[in-house]
Formats: sequence, structure tokens, C-alpha cells
Amino acid sequence: MPRQPYWAKFTDEQLLDLRMRDLRVAIPRSPVEPRINQLYDELDAHEINFKPRCWFSSEWFSPDQTPGIAIPFYLAHERLMKLEYKQMLSVEGGGRDECLRILRHETGHAIDTAYQLRRRKRYRELFGRFGLPYPDTYKPNPNSRRFVFNLPGWYAQAHPAEDFAETFAVWMRPGWKSRYRGWHAIKKLEYIDELMDEIHDQKPRVYSATKTESLPKVSKKLRDHYREKKIYYADEWPDFYDRDLRRLFSADKRYANQPTAASFLRSLRREVREEVADWTGVHPYTIDQVIRDMIDRCKELKFRLAQPASKARFEARMMVTVQTMNFLHLGRHRIAL
Repeated sequence: MPRQPYWAKFTDEQLLDLRMRDLRVAIPRSPVEPRINQLYDELDAHEINFKPRCWFSSEWFSPDQTPGIAIPFYLAHERLMKLEYKQMLSVEGGGRDECLRILRHETGHAIDTAYQLRRRKRYRELFGRFGLPYPDTYKPNPNSRRFVFNLPGWYAQAHPAEDFAETFAVWMRPGWKSRYRGWHAIKKLEYIDELMDEIHDQKPRVYSATKTESLPKVSKKLRDHYREKKIYYADEWPDFYDRDLRRLFSADKRYANQPTAASFLRSLRREVREEVADWTGVHPYTIDQVIRDMIDRCKELKFRLAQPASKARFEARMMVTVQTMNFLHLGRHRIAL
């Protein structure tokens, strides 16, 4: 059994006071190592010699100039994953399947960098120009068949670089030919199939041993990291109109013996947050802030449940989902990876 790090039994407050570099974690024998090995096995199955270097950092990313993958520190240990969930209400990449989807996506970025695929004419024709300004947010079209779907939130629509990475991730898994038959996106998948057949045994054009923003170089405290991360995801949501809440709740004295609207919403908070996040791809922390605002507003208006709980439960889910979709269509979907 691997020796436990000195901070494994720290309280949350003690952990938050640590600097990232003081975590002293490494890929070998970490929970994420078997997933990286599976990624390498999948690349071997495609006879691709290129294997992206992996290291721990503050978040998921693949540097533009380095063909590798930075993996968030919290995947190094169960204790850190628990802290991540408590702080952000989700653990991105914590599950095996989700982690592999992200690793395949980041490998798409890394192989794009390693072989400078973005410079090819056909790449630009299918995906767009890599050098386009990278937006802070984007407005997805859930009904488009021009893009594949790998990560939540229709992430391929964020930028040409993300379109390529997402298409590569889908290509790596069996079944894409039947799944995307008849879609415009099949042209992109077929192009990647041709590209990988061409370059699979070639040496990368770009190689760098640099581990950008590797954890030992990050002096930021975990407390500051999470403060900044919460600010990023607690973005500018449109206000909830009182009339939306009045469809479910009422301040009329007739309902004085019914549960308060605030307590009712609190009982649904985690369930609704996770359901809506899974469906829309919006970060759970962002959705939780909206539900919290709803709870606070219900307290101010002294609302109580004004219809059967089963109906109100369904309506509450719908209300949060509709508001989330409105948010997306305003073009406020966050770029995360």
C-alpha cells in the first residue's frame, strides 16, 4: 500500500492553507496513472507512436507549444478529490469514463501541437483557423450536426482547436462511423482517420520536455486557487423573475401550513444541480449559485409550497433547466479546458 502523504488527514482549512507545490504529488501510483496507461494502450491500438507527456498542475490543459497534458492536482489523491468536491461541487475527471474522455480530448490538442496539424489547408477548411481569438465564452447550438459530442456543453463549438480535439477524442473510440453517419461532422472524422494513418509512425515535428505550470512551480495557496475558481464560475447569470417562482410558490396565508419554498428547494438542490449540469454542461458550481439565489429570494418573499410536492419538484427542475438554456443562448457558456 502506498505511503500516505503527510497532509492526508489534514482538515479542509489546513489543506487550503497549503501551497500547491507543497503537495508533492506525482503521476506514478496515483489514481490517474491507470487511466493514462489506458490512454496509451488506446493509442497503441491505433498504432500511433506518439504518447503525450502528463504532469500535475492546477487544472486540465494542453499548452500551445508543448505536446503534453497538464492534469489537475486533485486527481492525485482521494483526499484532494474530496476537497475539490466540497469547494466546487464536482470533480472534473474524477470518474474513470469522464477522465478518459478528457484525456482523449487533451491528446487531440497535444497531437495537433506535436505535428503542427493546424497548418494544413484541409484542417483549416474543416475546422477553421487555429489562430482565431479564443473566446472566454461561447454560444452553442445543441441541434448542430456539424460537430461531434464528447465533452458536455457541445464543447466542439467553442473554437476550431476544440473542434479538432473533440473530433480526435471521438475518433479514438469504436463506433464513430455508424454514430455520425449522415452528419456533416463525419467529414472531420474521416479526415482525422486519414491523418492518423499518415503520421502514426512519424516523429513529432515539435518536442519539448517542458512541463508548463507543473505543480512544483506553483506557489499559490489552495485557498486562493479556489477563491479564483469560484469567481470564474459564479458568472453573470440573468436574474430570476419573481413570476417564475410564483408558478411554484405563494405567500398567501392559505398555504401557511405548507413547507417553506426555501426548505423545499434546499431538499432538491444537489439533485437538480447535478441533473442540469449533466445535461447542459454548465459547471455545477454555477448552477448552484442560481439555486442559492432562488432560495434567498423565496426567503425574502416568504414563499411556501403552493402545489403538490411531486408537481413542484418537476416544475423546479424545468425552471432551472430553462434558465440554464437561456443562459447558454445568451452566449455565456464558459470555456473550461
